[in-house]
Order: sequence, then structure tokens, then C-alpha cells
Amino acid sequence: MSGKTLIEVKGLKKYFPVEAGFFKRKVADLKAVDDVSFTINKGESLGLVGESGCGKTTVGRCVLRLIEPTEGQVVFEGDDITKLEKKELQEYRSRMQLIFQDPYSSLNPRLTVGDIITEPLLIHGLAEKKEINDRIRRLMLDVGLSPSHSKRYPHEFSGGQKQRISIARALSVVPSFVVADEPVAALDMSIRAQILNLMKDLQDKYDLTYLIISHDLTVIKHMCSRIMVMYLGNLVEVAGRESLFSRPYHPYSFALISAVPIPDPLIKKKRIILTGDVPAPINPPSGCKFHPRCPYAKDICSEEAPRFQEIERGHFVACHFASDLEPPEGSIVEF
Repeated sequence: MSGKTLIEVKGLKKYFPVEAGFFKRKVADLKAVDDVSFTINKGESLGLVGESGCGKTTVGRCVLRLIEPTEGQVVFEGDDITKLEKKELQEYRSRMQLIFQDPYSSLNPRLTVGDIITEPLLIHGLAEKKEINDRIRRLMLDVGLSPSHSKRYPHEFSGGQKQRISIARALSVVPSFVVADEPVAALDMSIRAQILNLMKDLQDKYDLTYLIISHDLTVIKHMCSRIMVMYLGNLVEVAGRESLFSRPYHPYSFALISAVPIPDPLIKKKRIILTGDVPAPINPPSGCKFHPRCPYAKDICSEEAPRFQEIERGHFVACHFASDLEPPEGSIVEF
């Protein structure tokens, strides 16, 4: 992994207006992402985890500018892409790609696999017609499919094969950065490892940088060298893989890691059950957003938002009492 910063996200916010009444007047903001900052180094695999609805996918789409941020900057290779006009942004589209969660709905059923891979090349003008067949052949082989399958349609393939096609489409424009949004969530357990190992191999071959979004900590641990934990639109912990899984500091991270099943019936693990429901992002709690569900919460937690601070080298936490807390005995077990 290179130490050079590829992407820097500063103060990212995305608020969706909530409208009501006959005239559809704005009555509130749904704060999907609320002041998030992070960096991604060239060649790195950065993971983003959290419960459903915490804002993970919105972060990924804002970074790619598939949706417009409300505030903040996304600096890609030195340029703030949030300020680019449509024509200027077109140049960056080929350098930043997305692997969708659902390979079934992300592929056009009316196009052959060859046409699906060719379409981005033609849009960006990256290949002459005489080169296209060779590019398709190489990409099909790289993702583990036969080049002869390029004449087939998506419905003729299994879920795992469709995701391989999606990966080939993303790589066709030779990007340097790829957002993988739950890349194996829609696949059978038997083929998830195949797709993840394929992504690792392609990362080395194509010199890719990944932002991998998932609620599955086993996927994140397998793929990522550094991990961000997100809760209700905010980052609550950022750390290297070994540091986070051996010694988390945020109570929300305690609960997430304790919920991962251990594939050994002889090992007993204590599950941390959080009380209450996830608050609505339309009206989030004051202070620390996690305090209504936190077993360690004190008065200051409801009054003052915690500062995001470095508690160990490279390990950042947003909790007033992080240095005083330890996971309950038996809740953090190697997996």
C-alpha cells in the first residue's frame, strides 16, 4: 500500500429534504451523512461498516458524485470533484467506478455481456473498434469467465457469474478507485469467498484502491486493511484491522464485533444486545447519537457530542469515555 493519499473527504454532509402537505413544503432534513471526514491511500482497501440505514451507501455515492453532497469536499488526486461541472466530471467517471450490490438488477437484460462491457469504453472513447474484442476477451479471462460467453445475455448466468460481469464492466475503463457496495450480499455463501478473492487478485493486477461498504464484518476483515465504523451518519471509530478487532474502544463497535458468529461450537461467545431502536435520522439525539442505546452513557453524553480523537497510533474514536471502557469479558473473540 502506498502512503500517497488518493482521496480526501472533508466535512461531508448529505441531508435529504422531508416534505409534507399539499404544497410539499420542506418540514425537516433527513441527515443521512452528518459531517464525515476520512482519507483513502492509493492501493488501500478501506472498509465502511454499520447497521442498515446508518448512511454507508450514501457516503459511497457522494464520493462518486452519483448524488450531490449538501456540504463538504471530495478531493480526488488533488482536485475537488464537488466543484466540477458536468463536462469536467465526465473525465473523472472513468477513474472512479462502482460495483453494485445486486448483480441481477444492475445489468441491462437487453444487452449481451460483450455489449455491457463495451458500453463504458464507447462512452469514454477509450478504445478503437478494432481493439474492443481484445479488451473484452482479456476482461472476461481476468474475471474468470470464458470469452465465448460474451455473446450471451445476463439471464443465462448465475448470480456469481453476473457479479463477475459487473466487475469486468467496472474495470473496462481502467479505474484507479472502486467503490464496492455490499459486493457479495446478494450471493450464495458458497461463492462469496470466490468473488472476494477475485477482487483481491484484481486489486494487485490493476493497482486498484477500494472503498468496501458492508454490514458483514467477516467480509470487511478479509478484504480491508483499515476500517471505519459508522452510526447514524457519523463515524464513531476508525482503526487498522488488527487494532479494531483485537481492541475496539467504542461501545457500538463492541456490539458489532460481538454479534459476529464464530464457526466453532466449542467456543462460547458473549453477545452484547443493544437496547432500544436506532433513532430516526430526521430527529437524531443530542450530544452523542449513540447515547440512548449505550450501556455506559452518562449525563455529558446527552449534552455534548464527543470529539473524534486518536486514542492509539492510527486508532480514532468518538467517545467521551473511550480510554476507560473495555469490552465485556468473552464478547470479543478472534474469528
